[in-house]
Amino acid sequence: MALEITQFLLSAQSADQKVRTEAEGNLRQFQEQNLPSFLLSLSVELSNNDKPLESRRLAGIVLKNSLDAKDAARKQQLLQQWVAIDISVKSKIKEMLLSTLGSSATEARQISAQVIAKIASIEIPRKEWPELIRLLLFNMTQQDRPASLKQATLEALGYVCEEISHQDLVQDEVNSVLTAVVQGMNVTEYSPEVRLAATKALYNALDFAQTNFENEMERNYIMKVVCETTVAKEPEIRQAAFECLVSIASTYYEVLEPYMQTIFELTSKAVKGDEEVVALQAIEFWSSICDEEIELQEFEEVDGGDSGTSHSHFIEKALPSLVPMLLETLLKQEEDQDQDDTTWNVSMAGGTCLGLVARTVGDAIVPLVMPFVQANISKGDWRSREAATYAFGSILEGPGVEKLAPMVHAGLEFLLNAMKDENSHVKDTTAWTLSRIFELLHSPSNGFSVISPANLQRVLGVLLESIKDAPHVAEKVCGAIYYLAQGYEDAGGPTSSPLTPYLPDIITCLLATADRSDGSDSKLRASAYETLNEVVRCSNLKETSHIITQLLPLIMNKLAQTVEFQIVSTDDRERQGDLQALLCGVLQVIIQKLSSADETKAVILQAADQIMVLFLKVFACRSSTVHEEAMLAIGALAYATGPEFGKYMSEFYKYLEMGLQNFEEYQVCAISVGVVGDISRALDENILPYCDGIMTLLLKDLSSGELHRSVKPPIFSCFGDIALSIGEHFEKYLVYAMPMMKGAAEICARMDNSDEEMVEYGNQLRRSILEAYSGILQGFKNTKPDLMVPHAAHLLQFLELVCRDGQRDESVTKAAVAVLGDLADALGSNVKNLLKDRTFCNEFLVECLHSDDEQLKETATWTQGMIGRVFAVSG
Repeated sequence: MALEITQFLLSAQSADQKVRTEAEGNLRQFQEQNLPSFLLSLSVELSNNDKPLESRRLAGIVLKNSLDAKDAARKQQLLQQWVAIDISVKSKIKEMLLSTLGSSATEARQISAQVIAKIASIEIPRKEWPELIRLLLFNMTQQDRPASLKQATLEALGYVCEEISHQDLVQDEVNSVLTAVVQGMNVTEYSPEVRLAATKALYNALDFAQTNFENEMERNYIMKVVCETTVAKEPEIRQAAFECLVSIASTYYEVLEPYMQTIFELTSKAVKGDEEVVALQAIEFWSSICDEEIELQEFEEVDGGDSGTSHSHFIEKALPSLVPMLLETLLKQEEDQDQDDTTWNVSMAGGTCLGLVARTVGDAIVPLVMPFVQANISKGDWRSREAATYAFGSILEGPGVEKLAPMVHAGLEFLLNAMKDENSHVKDTTAWTLSRIFELLHSPSNGFSVISPANLQRVLGVLLESIKDAPHVAEKVCGAIYYLAQGYEDAGGPTSSPLTPYLPDIITCLLATADRSDGSDSKLRASAYETLNEVVRCSNLKETSHIITQLLPLIMNKLAQTVEFQIVSTDDRERQGDLQALLCGVLQVIIQKLSSADETKAVILQAADQIMVLFLKVFACRSSTVHEEAMLAIGALAYATGPEFGKYMSEFYKYLEMGLQNFEEYQVCAISVGVVGDISRALDENILPYCDGIMTLLLKDLSSGELHRSVKPPIFSCFGDIALSIGEHFEKYLVYAMPMMKGAAEICARMDNSDEEMVEYGNQLRRSILEAYSGILQGFKNTKPDLMVPHAAHLLQFLELVCRDGQRDESVTKAAVAVLGDLADALGSNVKNLLKDRTFCNEFLVECLHSDDEQLKETATWTQGMIGRVFAVSG
């Protein structure tokens, strides 16, 4: 049944494009016509030691890609295809793969281990291939098996553990896997290659070891082996062992106490003298401990201390030794680390960890760090000055304002002067530290700021001068201006802001920075425009309306110029798209700002035609990033112009349609759904001519298995917006919308609440279903409320499910209490009998009425009145 495909596989890698394309076509045709035979042929190729390595490698890659994909819908499709293949063919393929683990070719062994894991990820949860773990362990227990087979087997075990859930193996299998893996780490018995594979496999198997870590004897043995492996002769093995410790820190924090002294000594030694890849993992161990303790402290604040895990205060206990160790790392900078955003080295990891330590212990860190800052901040060596500044900036989040204020007040002038340092690393870190100060210690509306009318001019003078520095420094300066502006939002009351006199200069400098020719490859342009957005957003409109009004045509002109760009290459197209996205973002903020007050709304209404023409031209450039930003800006324009937006619909509708059909770039689809809501609210009944098309697309989106799930909740909310706008005309969509809403409600009832991500998604879905019901009930209230009577029982059943859910968030609570009021308001005596039997309603209302949230209490009071009216009128 297997066919000879060597030549096809070799030709598919040919330098000659014609040969390559023809071979790829032949392989695709074989795959489509006879998938079982195709997969079997690939496994035969991969397992055959007489075949060329090039064809075997590609056979393995194609085989792996035939079983798995990043896209969830494609992955599901591939899973179904594999499940449908005849069991005898699958058995042969699996046999071939297991035999390939013993191949003489390293690459063939490695890819075979990966493919075995991909098949395991499909079959083990389905209780198929039960013998796999036993067969792999057999390779490990036979003394005469070659080291290369043991290495490949351990790799396969590691990959399998990575692919499947810990619930998929029984405890005996877990014990056997852990025994084989931990034994494989034995330095006296095995080669470095086998020990490295074993250590990596342990990393993937740690999630399965819950029961083993509860047993002190087993835990001691695993920890002993891992700790011994952190001092192995080979750096890759030491790195992998520290990676295991990092994982253990977050997974088994509560049992670490007896090992912490040893671990401190091991990490300290690695940080001080080991190779960088090992030192990075040793620092990461302490960052993980910080993450755990910060989370425990948050639990203590919110839930009164019951997180299920006791707080061991490891960071606090290690503080006197840990902080000096981390401060030492700050002096290990690289010469060019500021030039590349992807750089990650020991000094950056140490500074990040120091920041986490500050958040964990608060005030206690300040006396341990400040002597280092004072000793190094003025030294002649740039590394000392940069490290001192980095240390200072890293500890600003965690300690209280009272502890930080004196030293920040004392150090601010020094930092402003350091923006003229001769070394660009020092300037970069100083600008970052200033932005941290403004982010964390500049909040005039809360009564505290390191900036005063006395020093504001000096601060801005330095920033607006330093923004002309090298791109990487200028980018950090943008961040400082961003937080400086943000702190002044709501400061000085509705009439004035201390920043207003400086606004024209700030805007001029930011626009000049965005136009810099040396900033196009860095993030500088994006930072300048994002900062401009924040400056506009946080400005005091009463004082600055004329400045923002002048900015509008300037930005429109820049956007108009982008449409005229000469596009020769894909790079040109990408540059055009990026710039259009940024400019559309600025326009969105200007539209929102000016339309937020009646006095300035006229500016937007006058310019609306020209703005819309620009957006349509941008759409015509067909770049998806622009699509997204232009869509958002159009949403803002629709909100600002209200019913007037109707005149743009005939031109705009085709782009809206494209957005709603963009499954690939699901963020574009989600934003388009949001814009439908904006337009519905703006146009009310005038959206009717487009409703059939829009509802068809929204229903298609909901039915799609391809569309990312995050887009689905906004669609339900959108149903509510449309129903509210078109009132009784929504009747014809009810027969399609209600089954979708009921289906989604059933999904909520079955959701896995152990997964944080699913809890968050569940809350979004619940809220959006409730919002849909609210909009529909309000839409029908005055004309056809009876249409919703048949659905009232389901809504109450869903509400009960929501109210009994301990993990609902506040937004769901607000939506639930509102829809309960809408139900009583719209359907009146029709729901008297249904409400009478629902004890949860009273309990839920009492809960809401006792909330600290004034808005929630207000809605609950209204809902209570509506329910009271139902019983009063019909009683």
